[in-house]
Amino acid sequence: MESLHEKCAVFGTFGTGDDAARTTFYGLWALQHRGQESSGIVSFDGSLFHQHTSPGLVASAYRPEDLEQLTGSTTIGHNRYSTSSVGEEMHLQPILKRDAKLAFAHNGNFPVTDKLESFLDERGVSRAKLNDSEMMAEVIATFMTQDGLTLDEAVASSYPYFDGAFSCVAMTTDKLVAFRDFCGIRPLSLAKLGDGYVVASETCAFDTVGATFVRDIKPGEMVVIDKDGVHSRQVVPGNLKLDVFEFVYFARPDSVIEGHNVNHVRERMGKAMADEFKIDADIVVPVPDSGIPAALGYSHVSGIRFEMALMKNRYIHRTFIRPSAQLREQDLRMKLNPIPGVLKDKRVILIDDSIVRGTTMRKIARMIYDAGAKEVHILISSPPVRYPDFYGINLPNQDDLIAHHMSPEMIKEYLGVDSLGYLSLEGMIRSTGMPASSLSTSCFDGIYPIAIGKRQASITKPVLTHVK
Repeated sequence: MESLHEKCAVFGTFGTGDDAARTTFYGLWALQHRGQESSGIVSFDGSLFHQHTSPGLVASAYRPEDLEQLTGSTTIGHNRYSTSSVGEEMHLQPILKRDAKLAFAHNGNFPVTDKLESFLDERGVSRAKLNDSEMMAEVIATFMTQDGLTLDEAVASSYPYFDGAFSCVAMTTDKLVAFRDFCGIRPLSLAKLGDGYVVASETCAFDTVGATFVRDIKPGEMVVIDKDGVHSRQVVPGNLKLDVFEFVYFARPDSVIEGHNVNHVRERMGKAMADEFKIDADIVVPVPDSGIPAALGYSHVSGIRFEMALMKNRYIHRTFIRPSAQLREQDLRMKLNPIPGVLKDKRVILIDDSIVRGTTMRKIARMIYDAGAKEVHILISSPPVRYPDFYGINLPNQDDLIAHHMSPEMIKEYLGVDSLGYLSLEGMIRSTGMPASSLSTSCFDGIYPIAIGKRQASITKPVLTHVK
């Protein structure tokens, strides 16, 4: 997997005890894969809000004394990656609005912010230098401070102004609220922990903190947790369009989304590739870690031996998270090492989940050949990525996508390999176990379930001519 930045992670607790900040810390640690640039926690102790945010990974963003000052049993946490090149100190979450007694964290992205901007302008609220998440927080806070609404009333009143993808957690002095956009583009789930509750972007965080999964929060639903328990309100009608990339790559393999184990889905994608592509080869090799489940599935059906012939340095961050091409290339050289003794004189099937720009895969293929492989056949457990994403993935420029301007045959030549195959759209969808009508496949087919406004004019059909 190369160059697709992930979205963010959110986590929240209510009534889980005075060590809630530490619970949130471990929850965010489990969700580290969703954002590696910064992390933050806000807590409320019954009298005061406490906040800590810092650039960096969860492990380095918090010192023991930071967690000790985050007292209280109500918390929200956030891991972030940025969709722009702003400095690391900008736009850290959770957002704390002390005047409104509101803390807020957002996973997703708004392709259109016109309604947010108009509302804030009409209410006389400055939006200078605010990003979409901060404008969302300002809208909710405005309803609370200017109109005297409770947090859940303010969130419900804000929905008409939220034109984008969002899975959010928010808290005030007496409740925690979790809510999703009407398409449920990003996952969000609820669990029980002791006498209280937690919410998280993925269920893997529940396993880490010892919580018991209750259910997914539905598209368009707001869940309110207070001293009387859990209350639900369907704010807007839901029309599930989960981003299929959660299954393809983003979610952790041990998470369960919409009742489907992510690892099993990825194995089924590999099995589907074995049905679609019959290749005479000696070994199946995954690009770790993202290609492992699909490679196991392919090996199981094809009978071709599975080999971990690319070793990953576990202490190197995912290459996509680095902002420049030079740093990504340096990371790759440090990250992956082929094993010549396994690859020498072998016909290799190399499996990964996607190709974005193609530059990283080209280098990996060259590594395999240089280690002595006779043939390299690349299989990808998703269709060609031909369209940009506007719901949180950092791919604003369609020209960056190799499959937008090259056919699979041309990409094969560019990669310098013996063959290249992509799992069909139908095979990918079938592997999820979900109906096509419940998935967003916009990066593959250019169909955007949430309006992208003026950006629609920049979207073009694939032009399969040359590499720019």
